[in-house]
Amino acid sequence: MTKKLDKTETTKKLNETNEEDKKKKRRLLLLLLLLLFAIAGGLGYYFFSNQTEPIQVVSGDYLPDTKDAKKMTDKEIKEAEQKVVDDSKFNMVIKSEAVFENGDSEGSLYIQNPIQNSYPINVEIHLDSNNELVYSSGAMEPGYEINGARLDKKLAKGEYPATATFNIFDPSTKEKRGQVQAAITILVNN
Repeated sequence: MTKKLDKTETTKKLNETNEEDKKKKRRLLLLLLLLLFAIAGGLGYYFFSNQTEPIQVVSGDYLPDTKDAKKMTDKEIKEAEQKVVDDSKFNMVIKSEAVFENGDSEGSLYIQNPIQNSYPINVEIHLDSNNELVYSSGAMEPGYEINGARLDKKLAKGEYPATATFNIFDPSTKEKRGQVQAAITILVNN
């Protein structure tokens, strides 16, 4: 009976060894496949990422010789620079007090867009107490003025501190470029 057990044990050990060999072969095969995929991926990356296109050289035009142009004089340069400075200036003119006989009457509201300004404006007057809009001038080109006007909102008798906002617009695009503000007092007598 010992011989039979020995033979069974030997067969069992051989089977275990065969199983381990099969596992080792599978691992080795799996490793080889992974290595093959890694090499293929690396080659694919190298091939597609390093492809360069031939550089095309396009011949261009060269600056032609001087023909009719002449150098600006110092006076012309200074005048051009002064125009830029002048165009960037903005003067606002508004009388600090506007008096109205009653809430419906025309009053002594005075606003001017001096001719020296380069920009059209719109002036809006808001009450300081509640920021309510009580007057809007509409567009005013340089050289235009308002010398008396009615308020857009009827006000009761009293003294109203307010803020006049000069909205400055680009003359060509009509887009708002900025704004400046001034304090004004509105007096309604009756």
